[in-house]
Amino acid sequence: MSAEMAEQMLRRRGVTVSSIADIVFTLQQRYHPALTMAQCEESVRAVLGKREVQYTLYTGIALDELAEKKLLPEPLQSIMEQDEPLYGVDETMALGVTSIYGMIGLTSFGYLDKEKIGIIEILNSRKDGIHVFLDDLIAGIAAAASSRIAHRNPDAVKYTD
Repeated sequence: MSAEMAEQMLRRRGVTVSSIADIVFTLQQRYHPALTMAQCEESVRAVLGKREVQYTLYTGIALDELAEKKLLPEPLQSIMEQDEPLYGVDETMALGVTSIYGMIGLTSFGYLDKEKIGIIEILNSRKDGIHVFLDDLIAGIAAAASSRIAHRNPDAVKYTD
């Protein structure tokens, strides 16, 4: 798999790099006033370039698609169709993505999981498919890309001993 394949899979499910970058921009612009959308898109692509992210994305999307085709065994099929609130496997997978750039990703993911901004809200509210995994994976990718930008912020205070 490659970052290009990951982008293709996302587009097939109605998600673009720029829609994820919009979330990253929202998370980071207050701390990084000179931030551009191009930097946000580059950061999203850097996260998508990680093989472990690609594998997680592939697995989550495959499970969503299998559920749409009603190919999962019960009770998993019903859990996915209902987007059962206590089913936390989707968040667990996304948390693996958030940790790539440190703990800040975890707090950003928690915020996005509750607030459901941008494409995350669109996926979460769509009734024309199952996006149990995808909405959380997008939150994880956005949180990781946001963390990556935070770690690279040239304006961050540097402490020395």
